[in-house]
Amino acid sequence: MKRPTQQDVAKRAGVSRATVSYVLNGLTDGYVTITEETREKVMRAVVELGYQPDATAQSLRSGTTNTIGLLIPDMHNPHYWQIASGVESELQTRGYDVLLMSASLNPERELHSVQTLSRRRIDGLILLLTYYDHLRHELEALVRQRKPLALIGTSASTVDIARTSYKAGAVAVMKHLLELGHRRIGLIYGGSLVYPEQGTDRLVAYRQGLQSAGIAADDDLIQYCGTTIDEGYKAASTLLGLATPPTAIITINDMLAIGAMRAIDERQLAIPADISVASFDDIAMSAYLNPPLTTVHIDAEELGRAATRLIFRRLQNPDLPPQETFVPGHLIIRQTTDVPKGRTP
Repeated sequence: MKRPTQQDVAKRAGVSRATVSYVLNGLTDGYVTITEETREKVMRAVVELGYQPDATAQSLRSGTTNTIGLLIPDMHNPHYWQIASGVESELQTRGYDVLLMSASLNPERELHSVQTLSRRRIDGLILLLTYYDHLRHELEALVRQRKPLALIGTSASTVDIARTSYKAGAVAVMKHLLELGHRRIGLIYGGSLVYPEQGTDRLVAYRQGLQSAGIAADDDLIQYCGTTIDEGYKAASTLLGLATPPTAIITINDMLAIGAMRAIDERQLAIPADISVASFDDIAMSAYLNPPLTTVHIDAEELGRAATRLIFRRLQNPDLPPQETFVPGHLIIRQTTDVPKGRTP
């Protein structure tokens, strides 16, 4: 079936095609007065014909698309969906839409996604990258093209950034566990095994926390793995199988913690009586686990909203110097952490 055109609407309403265009775009050319009766005839014809404006043609005429591209690392982690929700809610208040892609935690897929989004007719890009160094040349090209661009979570001096401090959160987690009396603390470091940039801030804070407490680092207590719940489960199983297992486990995100808690439960160990667990992100289900999870709260939706606001500042003033917005995190102590077994508070 042929798609109705503005000419069809004009014929049904008994007006010129130019008048239809003025009505649909809320414009006049300064010479033609659009009466309310004419506007109603045009809108009635639009409804009767089921006319839909061509978004591509509109964007070509206006130079804008009212669409912002968003790249997240993984479709399976609720933390990234919370960020996407923040982006979408901020865009909706401004009459914009979001074009979402996922990199599936794959460096080549991430590169492809950035290249694909950069070629689209969109007004700006928000990128949550896992492999920042792998994409440095593409980002530099976007900056040269003056494409409005905001990164989430990555430190960079040449683009707009909305970030939080995972390192500060990791310092708080280590301080909490050390003050409880834990001395054997395991770390499940989940991320890419090809480009392991993700989570290094937490790894650094973990090592520094041990050093400040006068505790020698034990590499057996650090388990490198992927990002799924199952891999958190396997990494925790390895830690629990050590001759001297840890009395506390930190995972670099809540999804890994869920797997770790399952491994602990299968060994008929109690949390936190036998072993403590702490994590990062504070995804919605963290407070409803049994027991509720001690975790560093990151306001993921605000990160998304903050990055979106940076994009609109850039759209309004392309010559601004690089902008940065900081969204603080804080440790939420729930019921998965306590003093080690055999010790008193």
